[in-house]
Amino acid sequence: MNMTNETATAAVGVTDRIYSEFGNQLSQGQELWDKVITWIAEKGLSFAISLIAAIVIFALGALAIRLIVSFIGKAVEKGGKKNTLFGNFVRNVTSKVCWAVLIVVVLGRLGVDVTPIIAGLGVTGFILGFAFQESLGNLASGLMIAINEPFKIGDYVVIAGLEGVVQKVDMMATTLATGDNKKIVIPNKSAWGGPITNFSALGRRRVDIKIGIDYGCDVAKAIKVALETIPTVPNVLTDPAPSVLVASLDDSQVTLNLRPWADGANYWGVYNDTQVAIKSAFEKNGISIPFPQLTVHLNDKR
Repeated sequence: MNMTNETATAAVGVTDRIYSEFGNQLSQGQELWDKVITWIAEKGLSFAISLIAAIVIFALGALAIRLIVSFIGKAVEKGGKKNTLFGNFVRNVTSKVCWAVLIVVVLGRLGVDVTPIIAGLGVTGFILGFAFQESLGNLASGLMIAINEPFKIGDYVVIAGLEGVVQKVDMMATTLATGDNKKIVIPNKSAWGGPITNFSALGRRRVDIKIGIDYGCDVAKAIKVALETIPTVPNVLTDPAPSVLVASLDDSQVTLNLRPWADGANYWGVYNDTQVAIKSAFEKNGISIPFPQLTVHLNDKR
């Protein structure tokens, strides 16, 4: 009987504590609700007006940024930099700076104290400068590439020892596409930090082809046949005129250096077609292209 009374007493105590805790929570919720109602009554209208104003400022600011970036793009084009890396770089940087300013203005209109944010930018910038030295180096190199424009989109280049067609250049990296359809992303610091070979910048390219003839063949005749054949190859330029020179006297052949010229876009076509045409012409004129061979002299002293 005593155990039953003790259990009942304990149950009543737990129930009382539950009701007490629930009452406290309800009281706190009521206080919070009263504060919300009071805030809405006192500041709700002011906040609503500030929110609407911030939305309007954001919308107008976004439109203004588009107009500013477009104006700068047209100004760059008038300055003779149409469709260049420099123009893209300036538009990109301008857009990011304008958006940063707009966000600060909108936050200020919403009542957020932006003074500590602005004041902290100096210290934060100093710290980030050490943390992102590599990124800042890429950014600076990207700016140098944009200003000097050693290549443009679509150029065939060798950058940092890597070869391909320029697909994209942004503030941090340069992207190439190789002949076998691989994507290569090169940090701008590496791209600007070494020699850059641009095969497309000057338009025309000289095609160097080496071909060997037998030592028993008439070299002058071979040169004459080559000079007559090269101009018949499609897309070979007449100015500058093709040339054929003796490159070297090798172990098993006389090596000729054939030098036709072609537009950059036709380089590989001319390279292939010239070799096909020369082989056919040499065969018709009895000029043989030898296999590698070695002459061995035996001296029998028995």
